[in-house]
Amino acid sequence: MSSEIWKTIRGEISGLLMEEPEMASFFSRRILQHDSLPAAVADLLSAKLSCNDMPQEVIRGVMNEAFLKDPLIIEAMENDLLAVRQRDPAVRYTSSALLYFKGFQALQAYRVAHWLWCQERTTMALYLQSLVSQVFTVDIHPAAQIGSGILVDHATGIVIGETCILADNISIMQGVTLGGTGKDSGDRHPKIQAGVLISAGAIVLGNVMIGTGAKIAAGSVVLSDVAPHTTVAGIPAVMVGKPRAASPALDMNHDLNQTD
Repeated sequence: MSSEIWKTIRGEISGLLMEEPEMASFFSRRILQHDSLPAAVADLLSAKLSCNDMPQEVIRGVMNEAFLKDPLIIEAMENDLLAVRQRDPAVRYTSSALLYFKGFQALQAYRVAHWLWCQERTTMALYLQSLVSQVFTVDIHPAAQIGSGILVDHATGIVIGETCILADNISIMQGVTLGGTGKDSGDRHPKIQAGVLISAGAIVLGNVMIGTGAKIAAGSVVLSDVAPHTTVAGIPAVMVGKPRAASPALDMNHDLNQTD
């Protein structure tokens, strides 16, 4: 898949250059001078995350190492990119999702931090997490386990805790917290199954299970398990219906009145 996505991105950029020739230097530096999607992502993220304490070449080297040693990161990256392109109506081009959407960018930086964590390079993983939090306002603990095909839309104010587990094909809007409760230790964060849609400002706390194909309404506070294919809303959240779509994350419909 990687070569096809990269071919699509380069083709889009060739067309966009005709519309905006003033952006030739940017497009060349970020897309055209690279021979693959992982190389472009490593260069883009290292440029955004570098600082006086951590030069760009160091971050780029760490990312390229992760991509080389764990091809599953690249597979997840491609699925995340397609998720943004297919689910967000504001995205006209796959290249736009790559270049401008900080939710996608922050998620790929998390994937490198998670790889570092699994290699027991916890100091570098936590340092990368802190950079991502500062630059993107997205705070994902590197120990969290996140599947692929994830849309983090708008992304500002996202918090995903240490023992969170997220399955594939989940959509998360801005201002969402997947957090623990108090000072509990151990397994203390939410588990989100496939196809779940978590709307803006929702808070899910504790070691609770959000079942397959569930929908959490905007501004809700979830403190207990949510059954599969159920819509919950309120503070605390209660069942208000059932989504028509089997996977609300793909449907991206935030309405509450959807019980057939």
